[in-house]
Amino acid sequence: MTRSVRLARRTSRTLQMAGAGVAALLALSACSSTDGSGSGSGKDSSGKLSGEVTVFAAASLKESFTTLGKEFEKAHPGTKVTFSFGGSDALAASITGGAPADVFASASPKTMKVVTDAGDASGTPATFVRNRLEIATLPGNPDKIASLKDLTRSGLKVVLCDQAVPCGAAAQKALDAGELKLTPVSYEEDVKSALNKVVLKEADAAVVYRTDVRAAGDKVEGVDFPESADAVNDYPITLLKGAHHTDTAQAFIALVRSAEGRKVLTGAGFLEP
Repeated sequence: MTRSVRLARRTSRTLQMAGAGVAALLALSACSSTDGSGSGSGKDSSGKLSGEVTVFAAASLKESFTTLGKEFEKAHPGTKVTFSFGGSDALAASITGGAPADVFASASPKTMKVVTDAGDASGTPATFVRNRLEIATLPGNPDKIASLKDLTRSGLKVVLCDQAVPCGAAAQKALDAGELKLTPVSYEEDVKSALNKVVLKEADAAVVYRTDVRAAGDKVEGVDFPESADAVNDYPITLLKGAHHTDTAQAFIALVRSAEGRKVLTGAGFLEP
């Protein structure tokens, strides 16, 4: 056998062994980094939760969820919770459009249904809190607003959420219950934007959630109105298909629904589910 033939055979065997080794390594890596569904479990080699969780949540949840996110990271070193807050309708559209997210918390079952109907939810969404509307006025309530009907007064600058957003749909439902018609100076994309118009004194009043009035502190004054009882919103939460760290995402959802999570949420003004 010539030297060149022996060299060719030796090179071929070496390449075959290397290829087998790489294949085995890739298979081992795949088994260790994903669960049965193909998504990462979110646990390290010791079984502790790890990895980043991306949560899409209604704007009204900003303060409460930020607090819960910090508590979660403290309880589970090695994890990170990243939030994207906004109008529930816009968030739902982003999810169905392919935006990467692990958890969705909506301000209404209607916007959650957009996600479930598209097949982007994993499991059945669960209602974890409810929220009620309130009128936010300028500090000291200089316009003496005492009812929803007062918002229809001539010359009063009132802001509402867009009706595609849960807070806007709820406001319209309350107005219908009171048989009232109101033309706002603007429709805002989410509840924080509506509230901010009053904070910046660009509007005299806004119909927002009670939780947002409380979060604003002395920057606004809140006025309850009976029609809000006809427009209470349920807030559902769900794990999303395609979640990268499923165990970690499910653990965050569990915290939100736990007694500890409910304490934070009700402390912010949310209602029990």
